[in-house]
Amino acid sequence: MIHYITSNGVGNAWVGNELTQLSQHSIPFVLHSLHGPRQTYFKSPAVNEINQKTKFIYPISPVNLLAAVFSGPFVFGQHFWFALLNSIFGRKESFTVRLKSILHFAVACIWAKSLLGKPVSLIHSQWINSCGTVAMYGAWLLNKPFSFTGHAADLFRERCALKDKIVRADFIVCISSFHRDFYIQEGADPDKLIIAYCGIDTSLFKRTVAEVGEAGETKQRPVRIISAARLVEKKGLRYLIEACQQLVGHESFTCTIAGSGPLLSELREQIDQLGLSELVFLTGKPILQEDIPEFMASGDIYCLPCVWADDGDVDGLPQMLMEAMACGVPVISTDLVGIPDLIEDGQSGLLVEPNNAVALAQAITHLADDLELRQQLAEQGREKVIKTFDITKSLDPLLEKFRQAIAQEQTQ
Repeated sequence: MIHYITSNGVGNAWVGNELTQLSQHSIPFVLHSLHGPRQTYFKSPAVNEINQKTKFIYPISPVNLLAAVFSGPFVFGQHFWFALLNSIFGRKESFTVRLKSILHFAVACIWAKSLLGKPVSLIHSQWINSCGTVAMYGAWLLNKPFSFTGHAADLFRERCALKDKIVRADFIVCISSFHRDFYIQEGADPDKLIIAYCGIDTSLFKRTVAEVGEAGETKQRPVRIISAARLVEKKGLRYLIEACQQLVGHESFTCTIAGSGPLLSELREQIDQLGLSELVFLTGKPILQEDIPEFMASGDIYCLPCVWADDGDVDGLPQMLMEAMACGVPVISTDLVGIPDLIEDGQSGLLVEPNNAVALAQAITHLADDLELRQQLAEQGREKVIKTFDITKSLDPLLEKFRQAIAQEQTQ
């Protein structure tokens, strides 16, 4: 049995997609989560069933937490003491992280106790921040294998005891070549690293964009720029709005940005200040997974100009870019983290440098004016996603690791 732990259950679309694949490949798993999801992004009955069966760790009674810690030496033996010493004296990024590690060790005691007597082949953490700490110590206490997948914020903004986790992990899932290089720089054994892209089920994303016509064809309507993301700094949407302001007077266009988030009011104010209220529109609502193809059909160019946020957050490899490409929409993004694994500049899309509205506007103009290039990027982008990022193939290295862990546990 794979015990899979994350921070907010299926509150992230990628978790729902990955666990759906585990179900379809008959890999037994239990989903554990620190917290319940604030919202899910699926209509799927299968994902709703996973959500209903999720084992939530919080809230925890302080009395039960203390009882689990004090009984730990009797329940877990020497593993308790080694894990405890690591939480206190292990390699930590700061004093605050050390305190959190001790707390999450205590949480791991009560969580691991709940797994006693149950089949545990492997504990795998999706994200390697707080839930990864609980996973590492839980596996340590139970003397079971531990693995993890790191993404973006968990590796940079919320990094905690990363070097300890790299050493303890039986294997590490890299979601791009950037991530593989990053782990090696952090001291990881290359033999522990596997690349398994965060793919999508491309069968759900048919080509929805109408043919753009022959090269040189006169445009009959404004070019439709679209984007969809959580409205946070790392998505770089303020640069898209700035780029739209530079297009005024040069291109006939509209821009629709779907999504909700903390920057909604700020982005609306930016649009108003730049006099773009009749050209740039914010929906203020997230898109459910099943509604993405319809949204993509409304656009000619999909743009997601990701950046490093001031707090250290960044996108690892945005799933929405894959979904746009799978729908046959030509894409523009930035040369950042894992995105070049997906978008080969000039082949499967266009890449510009981050934080550069001028370069972004130039790229949009390039695509808006070159119908032949738009068609080429749409076709090659869709082909790239189907070939490399289809989830039925991209997860094979991870699924094989899960099967090996289950087989090994059954022989013991």
